[in-house]
Amino acid sequence: MSGSDTAMGSGKPPLAVIAGPTASGKSAMALEMAEAEKGVIINADASQLYAELSILSARPSAAEMARAPHRLFGVVDGAESCTAARWAELARAEIAAAHEAGRLPILVGGTGLYLRTLLEGIAPVPEIPDEVRADVRRLSTGEVRAALEREDPAMAARLHPHDTQRNARALEVVRASGRSLASWQQAEADGGLGAEVALRPLVIDIPRPALVERIDARVGAMWREGALEEVRHLAARGLSRTLPVMRAIGVPPLLALLAGTLSEEAALARWRLDTRQYAKRQATWLRNQMGGWPRIPARLG
Repeated sequence: MSGSDTAMGSGKPPLAVIAGPTASGKSAMALEMAEAEKGVIINADASQLYAELSILSARPSAAEMARAPHRLFGVVDGAESCTAARWAELARAEIAAAHEAGRLPILVGGTGLYLRTLLEGIAPVPEIPDEVRADVRRLSTGEVRAALEREDPAMAARLHPHDTQRNARALEVVRASGRSLASWQQAEADGGLGAEVALRPLVIDIPRPALVERIDARVGAMWREGALEEVRHLAARGLSRTLPVMRAIGVPPLLALLAGTLSEEAALARWRLDTRQYAKRQATWLRNQMGGWPRIPARLG
């Protein structure tokens, strides 16, 4: 179904979404759609937002970006922390601009929180005071998890023990508000775009063995393309290790390699494992949260 057909049938402007785990082929599919349907590709991947992570985030190449308009790639400085709410605001503006230009906006990415925030809105979680965030970010992964199990067992039961970012976020919320993030999330969401557009979602399905093979090949390619130098430049900025850009997949093990605490072999193994685990979490999230979206098999070979 084309964007114009969808819009005519519903009276709403179209919005395509291509989601799936990392290395599943989202970018290639989005580029084909953009070329076929006069589309604008809008990034919905947290790592690809950051200017410093060109190689490590598998950002589209200059040649690929020349084939169709691309938006929200490399637009945030690593010294900043781009929240889902901020990304949703940026994405709304780009979607509106695409509609105004008579183009099909195509959201592409695997950051589920971003997509859900944009389409469903956000629960009214209060701002986290800087001192609370700093206290939580000083804790180790194990300490964050133990504290969350004591202070918010409802959220601890929902989250994987090793999902550092979400465990830390849940702990920050309960400490700042005295209320579980689970409770905030049950509150009525505000500002979702989903009801305002004719949504055309697709989720790419890929067999686990094929995905693991692609991930390992991608890590190898990133290494050869200069990922270590990219992280060396990032490290030279002296940014806080709590910032999202410093916790992006691949960055911590390469920082450890630069610091001499991991060997090259161990760093690459950790990078591959972290990517596989992240892809598994993405696939699980999409299955649980967006299970009703149409699915399309990945192109293999």
